[in-house]
Amino acid sequence: MPETYKETIARLIAAAPFSIDPDIKMEGRPPTMASSEFLTNKEQGDWAERVVLNAINENSIEFVAIQYGRSDSMGAGDPGFADFYQKYQDELNHIGKRPDILIFRRADIPNIESMGLEDEEFIQKAVAAIEVRSSSFLANKYAVFMDERTRQAERECARLKNLILAEPLSNTLFEKSPDIHALIANATATTFRELDFRLRIWSTSEHLRTLSNHLKSLKEQIKILHKRDYLSITPKVEDLALVNRWIQYAGIRHYYLQVFFDKAYVIPFRDILEISSDPNKEDVVFSVERDIKNQGKTTIKINVQVGREILGRIDMPEHKSALKELDRGRLLFYVTFEGGKGYLDMNVLNQDIIYDN
Repeated sequence: MPETYKETIARLIAAAPFSIDPDIKMEGRPPTMASSEFLTNKEQGDWAERVVLNAINENSIEFVAIQYGRSDSMGAGDPGFADFYQKYQDELNHIGKRPDILIFRRADIPNIESMGLEDEEFIQKAVAAIEVRSSSFLANKYAVFMDERTRQAERECARLKNLILAEPLSNTLFEKSPDIHALIANATATTFRELDFRLRIWSTSEHLRTLSNHLKSLKEQIKILHKRDYLSITPKVEDLALVNRWIQYAGIRHYYLQVFFDKAYVIPFRDILEISSDPNKEDVVFSVERDIKNQGKTTIKINVQVGREILGRIDMPEHKSALKELDRGRLLFYVTFEGGKGYLDMNVLNQDIIYDN
């Protein structure tokens, strides 16, 4: 008998090379103060969610997207926030992390106003669940910039290689370190990033000083080639356990959808687990980092190009300044977003989400 979706996810969670605790308990203290950055990020996340909801609902006749994740506007420092935060922690410990969006067949919810989104039996009618993430980048411009940065570093590596292998430096390097000489001599435009040698500093002659400077410059260019050059979908390891808990609760196929300001990509949660467990793909299409922006928590960063482009274009939204006055009179200024239509690829929605097997 083939394994169910819940069983597949549970198996992948158990086999993951990270410390994913399926029984994790959330017991953190509530933050005491909101920040302008937090409010702006929340507004951007809410905007991205609206873009996805509208794109699906304006283009699909058979299916409808419904907001399911928490949409409360209460924030740290507001009256009653501590109780609200504790209830959220209790929910995470009970059913896990709710996805932002559920997709249903329209025929299954003839009366949207009477939906029972707290009813487990009703929730299980959903055909897919989507976690929406937002990122403050233009994906197209980022790709062009990073491609040119890589090409420039490769050209500079080739130039330095020619300088180092020209006489008299070539003979000097061969005498000092034949291993490094061989590495550089055999390097090509596509293999410079694979070079690894210990930087040697020589200073007893002009030739040696020049050689040392060229080797130092070469190392700096190789370092550029080693830098991550792709935009990513970034689930925290902690979240993998909480998403798994919700999947075990509801049994609905789960997807991450990353929204940029010009397009969006989608990737199955199952693929995130499979890719991040493959050592041959580490530092190729994913990396694992302790991300300062995520409170230093371990974060998986998967190249969005591994996913599918589901919104091939997004119109830039209007953005305006807003403020929030706290009880003690402090003002927080942040940015709000309105508009920004997303153009949905129906083939990706159908083939990669609705009818994904």
